[in-house]
Amino acid sequence: MALFPAGFAHVRLPAADGVHLSAAVGGSGSPVVLLHGFPQTHLMWRHVAERLAADHTVICPDLRGYGASDKPAADAPDVYAKRTMAADIVHAAAALGHERFALVGHDRGALVAFRAGLDHPETVTHLGILDIVPTLDMWQVLRGVSAAVGYHLFLMAQPPGLPETLIEGSADAFFGSFLDAWAGDPAALPEPVRAEYLRSSAAAVPSIVADFRASAGIDITHDQADLDAGSELAMPVTVVQQDWGAQLGYDAAGVWRAWAPDLDHRLTGSGHFMAEESPDEITAAIRDLLTR
Repeated sequence: MALFPAGFAHVRLPAADGVHLSAAVGGSGSPVVLLHGFPQTHLMWRHVAERLAADHTVICPDLRGYGASDKPAADAPDVYAKRTMAADIVHAAAALGHERFALVGHDRGALVAFRAGLDHPETVTHLGILDIVPTLDMWQVLRGVSAAVGYHLFLMAQPPGLPETLIEGSADAFFGSFLDAWAGDPAALPEPVRAEYLRSSAAAVPSIVADFRASAGIDITHDQADLDAGSELAMPVTVVQQDWGAQLGYDAAGVWRAWAPDLDHRLTGSGHFMAEESPDEITAAIRDLLTR
């Protein structure tokens, strides 16, 4: 059964450092790149992509280390740095003839999108962010018992060996727990989709852990350097997130305003998997972003 909408072609695209990304590409018009989160693949964008393809070229890659994209060994700290993963997206879009594009990311993909916006302001015309704060801010807001919501961040920050062994020993239970806990509407993740997320995640444990481990190391270094330099996101930015500020005790809009002067910050009643749970809402937010 085809899980992605008809009319999308599945292609292999050259990215950074000899890596290739798998992507679904469809529609026509100005380009929009959509980056998935954890523990997912490009499949999470199936509803939004179909809607946007009516008047945009929509590019939905699997991030390096996920899905059907290459999964290089993490033999250096920067292999899964968000800077490297952002360069992947710029290279892949260029291979399709797009030197400038709008970029929207969810969860891990949003961290890649954030880095792309800082590193490639001449390329990213509009930036959409779903349900994160930047890496540097994320570690600052996770304090006390409330940090238990992000226990996986601490687990996968550990040195190579133990996290991979623990997760590989119970991959379906581990990845499935996030699909269960984070979905406001479980029906938005039907069994064939859930099965694909579990299958692809279980096949990518070392690279997924490496992605998270980078966010406890080199990604912090890169964010701190930009913060110290006063770097800001130069393009219009829309952030849609659950009310994490109220839950964890911080000013979510204020955190984002420090990075994004041209900010539209929205709260949603959806669960974490908002592109699947509330595709009309997310499509509308993206369309609003693209008019700014």
